[in-house]
Amino acid sequence: MTDWRAVAWGAVVFFVIAAFGTAVPIVGQLGAGLVGGAVAGYLAGGGLGNGAWHGLLAGSVTGVAYTLLFALLGGVLGLAGGGPLGGLLGGAGILVLGIVITLVFAIDSAIAGAIGAVLAE
Repeated sequence: MTDWRAVAWGAVVFFVIAAFGTAVPIVGQLGAGLVGGAVAGYLAGGGLGNGAWHGLLAGSVTGVAYTLLFALLGGVLGLAGGGPLGGLLGGAGILVLGIVITLVFAIDSAIAGAIGAVLAE
């Protein structure tokens, strides 16, 4: 059974740290994923599998939120700079990149979630 409270806390921690982690592009985002996933796994407990599941969900939720935010921003900026076609291409390009980013966020958060669940025991 999914503990959505743990997923929500993990996603919030991930999102807040990632917002400040943009100053250090690679390390900041991956570090945020590790901390957010560990929080979700720790709060959920229940062993490696359960912690990994909750970390994966926290990373995925955050990745989807980031993707939607940046696709909207890219679409608006593209619309302002290149008309309707520029807005479509800007938003769609960011959306495709966002899918890859969501997968990366989910994987490192799942690993950290498993570690967090083990620490909770």
